[in-house]
Amino acid sequence: MAPLTHTVDPLEAVEDSALVQLVYVSSITLSTRLKASIFDEVEGHARDYNEQHGITGTLCYGNGHFLQCIEGEKSNVLALQKRIFADSRHKNVQVLLLRVIDQRSFADWRMRLLFLERWLWSPATKKQAMQLSPFLPFAPHGWTSKRTEQFLQIIKTFDSPPHIKAAGITYNALGNMFRHIAAPHQAFLIVQGFLSVLLVVALILLYL
Repeated sequence: MAPLTHTVDPLEAVEDSALVQLVYVSSITLSTRLKASIFDEVEGHARDYNEQHGITGTLCYGNGHFLQCIEGEKSNVLALQKRIFADSRHKNVQVLLLRVIDQRSFADWRMRLLFLERWLWSPATKKQAMQLSPFLPFAPHGWTSKRTEQFLQIIKTFDSPPHIKAAGITYNALGNMFRHIAAPHQAFLIVQGFLSVLLVVALILLYL
């Protein structure tokens, strides 16, 4: 089954009080990526809003993409959908699932943030998250309904989110990536920088 568009037609004949599930994906914008506090802000705002409106689910991020599962009464979910799709912090919004459900898959999660970046995972959660290997690197745009459901079935069994908030590391995607690449190769980068300076000095002396 192909991904859905932004239409809400699948729920047109459904009562407003019916329990529904919405799963959408989007891409984070470059300007948003450069904002170090964006993930804390998104998680905080989602938690406050969702608790007031009886909405639960999970918000996943990885490789520059969001995947969010939202569950609640139809009227509340569709109202939140409009707010989310109008948010300029992301783009390329695509609905993967929009359906009536009998029970919530993430009733106790309160929209917890799930990072799908292997290098952010702690050793304690890597084993748990090995089930996610077929879905990484994370590129959920274009997922079929079946693949989306398989992903949700896996993450809802996690005892804890497979990511780590290391001291001194922000959730800034570019900043984290730089730290991830640079830290293990710090000595190499220093040597390369020193050699580059020597090369520039040699060229200057050569043409004097």
